[in-house]
Amino acid sequence: MPVAVSYPGVYIQEAPSAVHSIIGVSTSLTAFIGRALRGPVNIPTPISSPADFNRIFGALWASSTLGYAVQQFFNNGGSQALIVRVVNGAGAATTTLANGGNGIGLVAASPGAWGANLTAVVTTSSSSTATNPLFNLTLTDATSTPSTSEAYLNVSTDPANPKFLVQILAQQSQLANATGSFPASPDVVAIPTPQTVSFTSGTPSDGTDIGDAQVLGGGLGSNQGIYALDQVPIFNLLVIPPYTRLPSTHPTDVGSATWNAAILYAWSRHAFVIVDPPSSWTTAQEATEAANMVANVLGSPKNPENAAIYFPYLLAPDQLMNNLISNFAPSGTIAGIFASTDAQRGVWKAPAGIAATLSGTSGLTAPGGTTPLALTDNDSANLNPLGVNCLRNFPIFGNVVWGARTTDGADARESQWKYIPIRRLALYIEQSLLQGTQWVVFEPNDTPLWAQIRLNVGAFMQTLFRQGAFQGSTPQQAYFVLCDATTNPQSSIDLGIVNIVVGFAPLKPAEFVVITIQQIAGQLGT
Repeated sequence: MPVAVSYPGVYIQEAPSAVHSIIGVSTSLTAFIGRALRGPVNIPTPISSPADFNRIFGALWASSTLGYAVQQFFNNGGSQALIVRVVNGAGAATTTLANGGNGIGLVAASPGAWGANLTAVVTTSSSSTATNPLFNLTLTDATSTPSTSEAYLNVSTDPANPKFLVQILAQQSQLANATGSFPASPDVVAIPTPQTVSFTSGTPSDGTDIGDAQVLGGGLGSNQGIYALDQVPIFNLLVIPPYTRLPSTHPTDVGSATWNAAILYAWSRHAFVIVDPPSSWTTAQEATEAANMVANVLGSPKNPENAAIYFPYLLAPDQLMNNLISNFAPSGTIAGIFASTDAQRGVWKAPAGIAATLSGTSGLTAPGGTTPLALTDNDSANLNPLGVNCLRNFPIFGNVVWGARTTDGADARESQWKYIPIRRLALYIEQSLLQGTQWVVFEPNDTPLWAQIRLNVGAFMQTLFRQGAFQGSTPQQAYFVLCDATTNPQSSIDLGIVNIVVGFAPLKPAEFVVITIQQIAGQLGT
């Protein structure tokens, strides 16, 4: 705003900056889809530790692989996760606090057999009056270790009361919700002694094993299964652990149609899917000989560059079996290594190599087995060109990730998105620019705007260049940002479109290191 001058002298005017800083988005926020003992259903819930998972979703559960995958994620460097719990026929426990005919219904906060161990204790509040009847409610969950209790003092069943029980429990409780109709003048408070009830009504049940139907939910737009992630603005990695532990008489593998849908959805959200090997790959030879291997597993996804598959399974102690060695799918561990590599080196570094150690593992095995399976160089030579990343064991270094290809990384495909770090760097840039250029919307589409865009996007790309994200020794060799009259002709301007073209020279991993040794003959006398 111009300064109003009124006398001879010097005036100070603060001009707004043309810089709109673009902040890089997260790279390793990992979404897990699976079955749990308790917790909200089809609601992406953020956690930052195994303790968070145990508190909200229950401890490790032999009937589910989700808890193990999450635990392995954090053990290998993961820091942030989103949990989407899905169920198949699970039911919630209920009870009624009956008094004088005005019963207050309570229902466990989430379905599952855990709710049958809930108890509620009601006492009359010392602040209660005839015109403002109040009571105290204490909820206790005996299944958690240690047991968990919630106390709500001076609550009311009057919807007009600011401490209306329904609202209080809905906003604060992780154990139960209140249901039913509530009269304005209830007589629930005439309780001479504490009233204790158990949640023995309803249908407290964990349901049965989940499958593709629960993970796919009602499809796009349903806010169920993988599509429950529509409720969050961003996620970077998607993990769908096997449905059951191996060996199992129930279906274990995620179906190819589900992988296809998950990868397509991840592509639409600028995210990346980590795929476990199918249970049929019991040997490296079987994996190699599988006809059209990746297509058979993933269902010929339209965007195979947004996924990676790892083989074989891992051997690790099972806490529910007195730490006896058992087999586990690798996806949770791999997601943790992705996160650790991103934090230490950057998303442009391949999450593989001797530094990509599989923490907490004692060996490698075929799916469903406990016999060690050591892949050889020949196995890698067969699987790597097909776009399958191997997990290897090397002396001194132990168990490591030894592959960095997307499922579009088969040599025959000749894809520009052959390597995981290149694809994930592109996704990172896309998501960061998507979030960081929102200010452009509705701005006058002309030369001043284009100059600001070049300034801001260029500053973001220059920061990545200085961090070593691109190939090239100068910015001109490493990246470019175009936004001018050449990219924005009058026809685009008339349509309200501003075109920004960003290019970068990716760093490709040194997948094959060739050392040439030459023997030098001794000097010959003349």
